[in-house]
Amino acid sequence: MRNDDAKGNVMTKTILVIGTYDTKDEELHYICDRIVAQGGRVLSMDVSVLGDPSKPTDVSKHQVAEAAGSSIQAAIDSGDENTAMQIMARGASVLCAQLYAAGKIDAMLALGGTMGTDLALDCAQALPLGVPKYVVSTVSFSPLIPADRLSPDIQMILWAGGLYGLNSICKSSLSQAAGAVLGAANAVEPPKSDRPVIGMMSLGSSCLRYMKYLREPLQERGFEVAVFHATGMGGMAFEALARQGYFAAVMDFALPELSNLMVGSVVNAGTDRLTNAGAQAIPQIVSPGCADLIDFAGWQDIPEAYSDRPFHAHNRLIKSSGLSPDERRALVRDIAARLEGAKGPVHVLMPTQGVEEWDKEGEPAYDPEGLSAMVDEMSKTIKAPSELTMIDCHINDEAFANAALIILDGWIADGVVIVNA
Repeated sequence: MRNDDAKGNVMTKTILVIGTYDTKDEELHYICDRIVAQGGRVLSMDVSVLGDPSKPTDVSKHQVAEAAGSSIQAAIDSGDENTAMQIMARGASVLCAQLYAAGKIDAMLALGGTMGTDLALDCAQALPLGVPKYVVSTVSFSPLIPADRLSPDIQMILWAGGLYGLNSICKSSLSQAAGAVLGAANAVEPPKSDRPVIGMMSLGSSCLRYMKYLREPLQERGFEVAVFHATGMGGMAFEALARQGYFAAVMDFALPELSNLMVGSVVNAGTDRLTNAGAQAIPQIVSPGCADLIDFAGWQDIPEAYSDRPFHAHNRLIKSSGLSPDERRALVRDIAARLEGAKGPVHVLMPTQGVEEWDKEGEPAYDPEGLSAMVDEMSKTIKAPSELTMIDCHINDEAFANAALIILDGWIADGVVIVNA
């Protein structure tokens, strides 16, 4: 049972525990026992292929394979463990979504090595933001896991010392995970606003400041404002909520995740960035804030192609270089292509005096030729039904925020954006 009862009493939460119960039977049952000992319930899902659990699970491996439109025998006959586990991953993901939609689970916990983690990442992405998702893995936090495989609110813990069999070291990880997932299921407040929500992208208040001018006026108009940090995971969370149709409108004013994606930086939000609001017909005001920058992980060597460009070490986690004029033109064309399929209104704001704090004269990213190329390409590339407004200011000027509010107010007056249902 997922919700509180009519009297407001907290009801027992059910955790979906996923794993290969043929090879990790003892460890998975230990996790299940720890959850139950803390007052939770368990629904077990076996994603094994070859072997069988010591006792039947709530969801069998046969049900998982069938949910993928296949069978355990087909997985075995493939003769390839990767192909077999991808069948199981598809089925497990389908069942995760179905079980949650039916109110049968409140959270998920998965256990695995590389195979189990690969499957667990798909299961986590099948569940909405706000549903607790825990993965106990031998490769937690590993660079083997690309950013676009991570759901925005996933939690991971290293399965230390647990590759083969229970011991006191791995019990520490497993018991922490059991407590964490049940605690999260009890404590979580899933996204559910009593006001329409404006989703906004930014890159920190030192680099982009428009949210300081926009938040209070938007609240005065009756909106809740949610600002996401454009450092990869923030963009993923933003896109996940847009995919769910959660926003009344978006102010997508920070696009460095697209420039990062274009040049192969790991600091990206996946290939669907700047597409989900449009697919859900959510009105979009878009501007290329920080789209002149390339962000690299602090541990990454900056590729030789960018070694002669302006460089800014923000901290030990992230450092930035810049796009050339031609790369900026290519990025603008990519932005336009992503907006072309939008089912709702799109208005692009291009501040002609600069797109982030460090591109001002005297700052390390100052590049008037690059900015001119971006402005020129915007004028050539953004076509109807999208609208384009060139505004003679810097993105951090109050005039930029005021221009965005004028567009939004027009949509409110026309009934395109609804403030009060």
